[in-house]
Amino acid sequence: MSKPDYYELLGVGRDADEPALKSAYRKMALKYHPDRNQGDAAAEEKFKQAAEAYGVLSDPQKRAAYDRYGHAGLQAGGGGAGGAGWPGGFDAGQFVDFQDIFGDMLGDLFGGGGGRGQRRSRAHRGEDLRYDLQVDFETVMRGRQAEILVPRMEACKRCAGSGAEKEDGLTECPTCRGRGEVVYQQSFIQVRRTCGTCGGRGKMIRRPCKECKGEAFVRAERKLKVSIPAGIDNGTQLRVSHEGQPGVNGGPPGDLYVVLRVAEHDFFERSENDLHCTLTVNVAQAALGDELRLKTFDGEETLKLPEGTQPGTRFRIRSRGVPSVNGHGRGDLYVHIDVRIPPRLSRDQRKLFEQLRETLPSTGAEDDKGLLDKVKEYFL
Repeated sequence: MSKPDYYELLGVGRDADEPALKSAYRKMALKYHPDRNQGDAAAEEKFKQAAEAYGVLSDPQKRAAYDRYGHAGLQAGGGGAGGAGWPGGFDAGQFVDFQDIFGDMLGDLFGGGGGRGQRRSRAHRGEDLRYDLQVDFETVMRGRQAEILVPRMEACKRCAGSGAEKEDGLTECPTCRGRGEVVYQQSFIQVRRTCGTCGGRGKMIRRPCKECKGEAFVRAERKLKVSIPAGIDNGTQLRVSHEGQPGVNGGPPGDLYVVLRVAEHDFFERSENDLHCTLTVNVAQAALGDELRLKTFDGEETLKLPEGTQPGTRFRIRSRGVPSVNGHGRGDLYVHIDVRIPPRLSRDQRKLFEQLRETLPSTGAEDDKGLLDKVKEYFL
């Protein structure tokens, strides 16, 4: 019976590259794997043929010989594509690459990748933790070092993370006999799987630790110091390496992410790295000019209000805004002027405004309305 064309068998073109070959082989191997088709001789044969085809086409020398001479070109090396003892040229060596092809899904199914007892439960990195920290606006401007208490799991000190009493708390797993995996024959291949009884540890807890009750971890609060740089904004995340949950089976711990929540300031409002504030002055100050005192995060500033300042006028004070979080420069401070009209006037005040109205030039188009009326309309 003639052998099928390897390219047609895998469903790829003759110019297929290595990723395409690997993807096609993976699909066929998953479809016809003996574990999924127990007792199906035809599926088993397809599985063998797929492995044989991939073994040839993934090898540059074998592929070149096959492309030039077909199946006959593979006989020159002796024993066909596979080697002695494997029907139809099936190559046992192909299973060495199964973990690379299938990853974690089937990485421990085949016995070509290591010796007895070598495979154990893999180490897993611990989970990351999140900690929300409320800070005031002063911290945004100056930065500071904060001390926090982070609730998390830590390895039990009594049992050193084993979950069992130190002296005689652990015993050898009766299923895998300490190897951490079970090995058995499945069809024509040897199958290795992590022991389901002990989870790959090779040992079982006979007497649980009195402190952690066999869990290996206990709840604890860890005191940490976190450096908060100036210039941070609401929602900024600070990463603290290796301060998350502990790893499993010797894996590294996760990280801690401190998420900052910035309280609003009573007077200043932030826009990116600039600060904005509003100063209220009366009509006389706006008309005659004045010197205003403004408290900033850098001390007291003097703002000269020129004569005839209009409502909504904005003044800029350079480099008095929020520092850049990377340490390069600062934003500016913008002062907005609000001219406040008194809602009620005393008799003397009204008399003065009436005298002022008589001396001011007419506004022209708006005819009879006086200054006081116009100003009132503007702010109402």
